Amino acid sequence: MNFIRRVLSTVTGIIVFLVICFFGLFLIGLLVGSASDDVIQVKPNSVLELTLDFPIRDYADKTEFKEYPFLNEDEKNGLFNIIDAINYAANDNKIKGISIDNNFIIAGISQIKALRNALLKFKESGKFIVAYADIFTQKDYYLSSVADTIYMNPVGMMEFKGLYSERLYFKDFQEKSGFKMEVVRFGKYKSAVEPYLANKMSDENREQISIYLNGLWDEIKQDISKSRDITPERLNIIADSLLGRNADLAKASQLIDRIAYHDEYINAMKQAVGVEFTKDLESIAIDDYSIYTASKLKSNTSKNKIAVIYAEGDIIYGEGDEETVGHGVMNTSLKEAREDDKIKAIVLRINSPGGSALASELIWREIELTKKVKPVIVSMGDVAASGGYYIACNANKIIAESTTITGSIGVFGMLPNGKQLADKMGINAEQVITNKNAVTYSFFEPLDEEQRAFIKEGIIDIYELFTNRVAEGRHMSQDDVKTIAQGRVWTGIDALSNGLIDELGGLDLALQRASEAAEIDDYKIEEFPVYEKNLDEMLSDFGLVKAKEDILKEELGEENYRILKEIKSMSKKKGIQLLFPYSLEIK
Repeated sequence: MNFIRRVLSTVTGIIVFLVICFFGLFLIGLLVGSASDDVIQVKPNSVLELTLDFPIRDYADKTEFKEYPFLNEDEKNGLFNIIDAINYAANDNKIKGISIDNNFIIAGISQIKALRNALLKFKESGKFIVAYADIFTQKDYYLSSVADTIYMNPVGMMEFKGLYSERLYFKDFQEKSGFKMEVVRFGKYKSAVEPYLANKMSDENREQISIYLNGLWDEIKQDISKSRDITPERLNIIADSLLGRNADLAKASQLIDRIAYHDEYINAMKQAVGVEFTKDLESIAIDDYSIYTASKLKSNTSKNKIAVIYAEGDIIYGEGDEETVGHGVMNTSLKEAREDDKIKAIVLRINSPGGSALASELIWREIELTKKVKPVIVSMGDVAASGGYYIACNANKIIAESTTITGSIGVFGMLPNGKQLADKMGINAEQVITNKNAVTYSFFEPLDEEQRAFIKEGIIDIYELFTNRVAEGRHMSQDDVKTIAQGRVWTGIDALSNGLIDELGGLDLALQRASEAAEIDDYKIEEFPVYEKNLDEMLSDFGLVKAKEDILKEELGEENYRILKEIKSMSKKKGIQLLFPYSLEIK
């Protein structure tokens, strides 16, 4: 009787709590819903503040709560939302100019280049762009160099020194600690696993890193050279001698135009806009203006659509989320876009270093199915390498930025091994087996030659499949693909030369090529993926709500709950079943 009372009181408490939560969330939803985009207003003579003090992602993500739709999120602070806002501002009479103020930008080089290109286009409107910083990081300066006038704090600092890459090597550490990584790889340039095999960088790896670093640096220098009218050779001298490290040196080197305090910078903008010094300067932050711009762009009434599907993050086998590219959510997005008659073409935007070979193959297959129905154009961001290139290689056309890192057509396998560490700790693992190869891998045993051979066989099979997929997709022979494969990475410029991509450009060019392939002139964009969330699970994760299963487990105990679950499962089965005759858990 006491057990029933406890259960009933617990259930009653949960129901009351959930009712209160529901009405609370409903009220929040009404408030959020009433705070429409129209609340964001742009006042006359405003300056658009391009302060990018948050991590820049290509896609800001769409999130849907099926049970609570008023909580749905559609952020507008992604890279292309910002670019849309900059483009819109060029023709917005209320916006007089753009201020790039004290950024510590967290973005890739290709993302910054895309922003620079949008700002260069904005300048064609005749409106001003100015920039200010107390401290210019190298990325900040690359973006700010597009400005008409660059200001720097009198005691400020600047980082302008060229690019570098640093790798840590663990071979000796593994020997000393006893914790090792068992590595099998294919491709002499597949350097991701090199730190576990050696104590210094291989010549092949040093060569490829040097080539792509210098390629990126050349692009940065060329862009700054055009904006600042400083020769690339002179920029190299400035970088070598750190001739921009303080305000006086930066001005003498022509990297900046004025040495001033922030209040003087604001006053200069007031003068440019025509506002008295005693009055406030009207401004609007880029994240607010991006929301405002998105609401205006929704007015596009075209019946035609182009889907933009974002693949951003490591590729994993599974559903995926905002941080990873899962084959589940990617294939759902591709299928939905493929089956929507209003969507005439698909642009796959890739910003991924790769990951699971199996997941990459599954996404490749879905693209192959989609291509039979409508064109698929790939737009590459900062990186589209290894698995990131795998899911691109069969597209109708591949477009990359000149600063994109791509290729890395190679395969590796890596397994942790703690045999020596276990020996040092006095731990011994013993196995009992029924068949010769029952133990394919154990953390406590080193790989024997037969096990290593099996793993290598699988890796070679994947490499052959990978290079074959590239050969078919790029209309090359497999031998030609292998000459540029071996795990080697390439910049967008080099990838264009060796046939891995078709054109240099950004998402705008990819959209143009998609519209041409679909033979449509006007269209609106629909973005994917849409991530579905379960609010109850999220609250449960934070310990705010206990799921009914958790309550029953507490009251009945784990074993009794498992029996209850089996009985419930059996009661739901209808008709003939092909089932194992009893429940068995093998560990």
